[in-house]
Amino acid sequence: MSTPKIKSIVEEMVQPYLIEHGFELVDVEYVKEGSNWFLRVFIDKDGGIDLDDCSMISEYLSQKLDEKDPVSDAYFLEVSSPGAERPLRKAEDVARAVGKDVFITTYEPVNGLKEFEGRLLSFENDELTVQTGKKEHVIPYAKVAGARLAIIF
Repeated sequence: MSTPKIKSIVEEMVQPYLIEHGFELVDVEYVKEGSNWFLRVFIDKDGGIDLDDCSMISEYLSQKLDEKDPVSDAYFLEVSSPGAERPLRKAEDVARAVGKDVFITTYEPVNGLKEFEGRLLSFENDELTVQTGKKEHVIPYAKVAGARLAIIF
């Protein structure tokens, strides 16, 4: 089964349980590292998550995966927080990040740049406004290749 299909099945499987318990599904990865496959589920909730949260979700998901058995390869299941530099995968994630420090990459240059690290000032009309130093950059959302929260020192 293809990686996108596995990710989709896992998302459908775990999403109702996460919502019921006040969690947000941030991302699902199914990747091969060396000779091992890893199924990683990144979750979050207001106030952050702890080891007990990860354990609870892991037990639930492990049971569901055993029942449906959508993955033919042997793999390691990991449930964790997305971390301090969490990815901003959806438009809703970007909207919640307004006022925070972000790192944005684009598919093609905007104002001569393809990378922007700074404060996300706004996300309106499908455009992000990012302040880098004293300069403001307006980036069309359609040109965003990747976005994540950033820790700027």
